[in-house]
Amino acid sequence: MAGNARTFILMAAMTALLMGLGWLLGGQGGAILALLFAGAGNLWAWWNSDKAVLRQQGAVELTPQSGGDLVALVAALAQNAGLPMPRVYLLPTDQPNAFATGRNPQNSAVAVTQGLLGILTRDELAGVIAHELAHIKNRDTLTMTVTATMTGAIAMLGNMFLFTGGNRDRGGMLGGILAMILAPLAASLVQMAISRTREFEADREGAAISGQPMALAGALAKIANAAGRTVNVPAERNPASAAMFIINPLHALRMDRMFSTHPPTQDRIDRLAALAPAAHSSVPPVRRG
Repeated sequence: MAGNARTFILMAAMTALLMGLGWLLGGQGGAILALLFAGAGNLWAWWNSDKAVLRQQGAVELTPQSGGDLVALVAALAQNAGLPMPRVYLLPTDQPNAFATGRNPQNSAVAVTQGLLGILTRDELAGVIAHELAHIKNRDTLTMTVTATMTGAIAMLGNMFLFTGGNRDRGGMLGGILAMILAPLAASLVQMAISRTREFEADREGAAISGQPMALAGALAKIANAAGRTVNVPAERNPASAAMFIINPLHALRMDRMFSTHPPTQDRIDRLAALAPAAHSSVPPVRRG
């Protein structure tokens, strides 16, 4: 509940920022138009974002015949979570990783990489899939689509202020700085904070779905340690998709926590260990994340 409340507050702050920029550009009418524009963008993204990201990643849909044990595992965990069966996709990359997408639980998908299947035990793989199902159950895929669209709208309004000058009576020089520089930066920070909050919640919910928190913790350690040594080419070409993955797939240098789309992996492991403290020593140390 605390995570959901924090997400609501952060999204409210982003909405206020969007409307504030609209007001600087066009007064009350500008604020309303900015909100309507973001709403239209969210509607488009809600309907199309899953198809776009799966296409970008080169995902191949699996059937019970072609997916075998993986599809059966997803089906069993979806039943545990009280969810309809999502579509299952394989990503043709050697980097171990996974993500979930879809506008709602009835139209959802779980995607895992070829590399993930090669390094995890069955219990660890179940933990990862349960984490992704938790995102679907909590409708995080929709939340992150909305925040990404609003971040883009705020950046666009900042660019408009740069080229049009906005309304000097309302904003002045300080308003111009806010619109062009600080507002897009603040929106990106809020988006990253929401993403980190949802990852913690999905870890907790995923542990409940799989019933094995330390298997998920072990998977996170393995993925974080291996992901840094393998390039995920589709993710590098589409860095906006990074927040969707269970571990950051990009090869950027280590960044401050404020600018990260994911919580530090060790923090996630420590929280999972609190659910099963006797097994904490079985998790390998994290060298990345």
